[in-house]
Amino acid sequence: MSVRVNVRLLAVAAVVGASGVAVGTVPAAAADGTPRFLAPSELPPHASSAWHAGPVTAGQPDPLPMCGGEALPSISVHRAYRTDLDTGALQVTVVERSEQRAKDFAALVRKDLAGCAKKVMQQYPDTTAAQKYYGKVNAEEGAYVYGVHTKAPWGASDINMYAVGRDGNTVTLVHWGQMGGFADAQVADFKTTTATAVKKLY
Repeated sequence: MSVRVNVRLLAVAAVVGASGVAVGTVPAAAADGTPRFLAPSELPPHASSAWHAGPVTAGQPDPLPMCGGEALPSISVHRAYRTDLDTGALQVTVVERSEQRAKDFAALVRKDLAGCAKKVMQQYPDTTAAQKYYGKVNAEEGAYVYGVHTKAPWGASDINMYAVGRDGNTVTLVHWGQMGGFADAQVADFKTTTATAVKKLY
């Protein structure tokens, strides 16, 4: 999907963050073993704004993230984040019935992420998209980091980073995005955030 999707995602994050409570929410750190989600302070630092978090909510995020979103099942649980200045983030976690199913699902998300820029340009020929693979993060069973830059015909430019990681039978997808290009990607900070997200799954 195009840069339009990124703008919509930021808008949804703002609405969710302001709402405080949503139907179907689940606790961020349940005592029954429910995976914990990132705290706002664990996201890549913003130069002039604090991060704000919405509730942890059962189901697929709406809209789906530009990359990796098509693979997300209805059993997903998600949390949206925002700053005051056009930067948004999202974490989606899926608990599978077995470790093998989690491996297969993580591989499916990785495939989707690896082909994201090409898919964007196929779906939206007027949008230019390019991507980079930033390597593996050594956390639990590992996580993989990608960056995607999109430029719309009217000039809007967005940089988005994605990571998919796994711990046992649980998979998490982490997204961060803002206006800018690859030079604006906070790669080291995002890798730290990714490692934290995977380690917090259990």
